Amino acid sequence: MNTPHVVVVMGVAGTGKTTIGPLLAARLGVPYAEGDDFHPQANIDKMSAGTPLTDDDRWPWLDAIGAWAHGRAGLGGVVSSSALKRVYRDRLRAAAPGVVFVHLTGDRALIEDRMSHRQGHFMPTALLDSQFATLQPLQADEAGVAVDVAGSPEEITERAVNALRALAEPAR
Repeated sequence: MNTPHVVVVMGVAGTGKTTIGPLLAARLGVPYAEGDDFHPQANIDKMSAGTPLTDDDRWPWLDAIGAWAHGRAGLGGVVSSSALKRVYRDRLRAAAPGVVFVHLTGDRALIEDRMSHRQGHFMPTALLDSQFATLQPLQADEAGVAVDVAGSPEEITERAVNALRALAEPAR
């Protein structure tokens, strides 16, 4: 399944964006960009210290992701971004109209457990509550799908591919 769309894999920390993003990109036959790589060092330092980012911290990061997505318009790509608030997704859409979101969702306990087993990631589990408090799930008027993160990475990726395929099919 090839797609000219840019897909933003979104969700709270620990849902598997960095795992599912590359798998999804491989299935779609497009490049992957790691959203965390777009963070300025100041953001990484702040999160590493257990301090949640503010909107002002996030704007340059979102703009960098949006610029990457804009550059992939018509070519396709997959990029990860928490994109927790509607206003963040609106900013990404303003930079790259036509982006489609895959919202990785799941049980908080499962996500926290997965976060606690990660090695070398700057986001501490202590910030998970602030992530859930900030989260505004996709709305009906936003192009995207929600995919549950229970199961193996391959199962999650398969659900994402199927959901994207269904989203792309014309209504009957």
